[in-house]
Amino acid sequence: MQKVILQPRYYWHNFRYVLDFVRRLYGGLLNEAEHDFLDRFDALSVDAQCLYVRCSNRKGVFFRVNKFNYREINELPVTLDELIRAGFLERLSARHEGMGSEALDVFTKADLLALLPLEAEEIRALNKLKKEGVVRYALNELDFGEVVTSLTTRESVVKVAFEAEVMMLKFLFFGNRGSDMTEFVMRDMGMMNFEQYDDSKMTARFRNRKEVEDKLLISLTNEAFYDLKNAETPATDIYNWFLNWNETRPDLADIALPGYQKLVCRVGSFLERQKLPDEALSVYELTDRSPARERRARLLFRNGMADEALALLDEIAVTPQNAEERFFAQDFREKILGTAEKKRTRKATTRFLSEAESVDIPAAYRHHVEAGVMNYYLEQGYDAAFTENYPWRGLFGLVFWDIIYDANVSAIHHPLQRAPSDFYLPDFYLRREELMKKRLTELTSREAWRRHVGRTYNGKYGITNVLVDWNDELLSLVNQLIDLIDLEQLGLILLEMARNVREHTRGFPDLLIWNEAGEYSFVEVKSPTDHLGSQQLHWLQFFETIGVHGKVVRVIWAL
Repeated sequence: MQKVILQPRYYWHNFRYVLDFVRRLYGGLLNEAEHDFLDRFDALSVDAQCLYVRCSNRKGVFFRVNKFNYREINELPVTLDELIRAGFLERLSARHEGMGSEALDVFTKADLLALLPLEAEEIRALNKLKKEGVVRYALNELDFGEVVTSLTTRESVVKVAFEAEVMMLKFLFFGNRGSDMTEFVMRDMGMMNFEQYDDSKMTARFRNRKEVEDKLLISLTNEAFYDLKNAETPATDIYNWFLNWNETRPDLADIALPGYQKLVCRVGSFLERQKLPDEALSVYELTDRSPARERRARLLFRNGMADEALALLDEIAVTPQNAEERFFAQDFREKILGTAEKKRTRKATTRFLSEAESVDIPAAYRHHVEAGVMNYYLEQGYDAAFTENYPWRGLFGLVFWDIIYDANVSAIHHPLQRAPSDFYLPDFYLRREELMKKRLTELTSREAWRRHVGRTYNGKYGITNVLVDWNDELLSLVNQLIDLIDLEQLGLILLEMARNVREHTRGFPDLLIWNEAGEYSFVEVKSPTDHLGSQQLHWLQFFETIGVHGKVVRVIWAL
């Protein structure tokens, strides 16, 4: 790979792009403070804009001025003064006491011991503590005004202003809190390539201010939850915090509901792990998103409420959200009824596995069981390849590439998007069903499939697609699927994947075996201690339904 050298002010150009992009798509959604920030930022000199962007892109909000070392910024002291006078940076002062921990964190332990107003005896005692202990002592035992005076007499510390406005502008651009300006750097360095779009075809992710604020609220609440966990806050306190938040939150816009439902499941799971089943149950009851209903059924039964658990299982059986729910509903129902009748029951996946054929494999393959089974079939005269999800995800991505990333579906909102915004939602298939079925009818022969897939592979090679993991082996594996499987069956598998991309792009069998006569089978390999997953059973049953050859092989270790 050729070394890429970024221009000195690359970060400024990228930040300006974000601001201009947000102005164009979301100008009508911005509040007065955000418009004011944009106008005041425009009024700064380019050097001042650069220094502010440098600070706002860094972790934290407090910085030691003597650590600034940006060669592309001329006359740093003058630029710094401009930002302070314009209100974009603030000097550390006593009014920052509420953020004291963050302010002191920019110093090393040695710096704090040298700069804080401490007596010799205090320094000797604090020297035995970690930095966190020194910070805690300074905040609890020393006057913060004196701390600031002592620190800033010998060194300048500044705080970035307009954090809320910048956060909102970046959130509007990326649509989430997980992405940041490093995405541009990865693109510019050639580490990631993105599908190219005409900016004019990109649509706003948010239709109104409420959608923006609700989705941001869920993101920030999720971060607060993780902060509480990492701080080892008592589980009962986290439970009370979450219920209080939930009671006071607004009615959420539809765009924020998936994030809220995931947050509910995370909190419920945390409470279960902390041995608070009743609290977990009350949290799980806030959503029907998987796996909340499964967890509720288990907790209800554990609490002696078998009838309520059975009623919930009936509901799940009628509207399962994925394979896990579908098999759980029938398995757990049998378990509850079997418990009442003192009958032993087995899960559907266990029954399926117990009926599978077995092969003797040398124990030397104990830690490479799939390789052992592959070698077994090679010795039987078959060709074999590791497949699992890899070629299926690749085939889906290559066949439907232009349909997945179709800007006309209004699911592409910025140029660094790895996947359309509806990718894991039911709307993904509903919006594209007609186009996908039309594509499959156009591919009338194996040669047409190979030609289309090869053209996409060569034309898009290296461009980011969440389903396509670029590898020289991919195209040969995908073509092997095309050569062996009936084309109508291939189409049915791809459409099944499209109906639930989150769940149905996983769980495919481990191996593909085939011979010169055109005989083939997909093989799910299970060691003596391994279990069959629900999604794996889903695909094995689906293959059987449409006539695709698939099986489970149980390994027995040969002496």
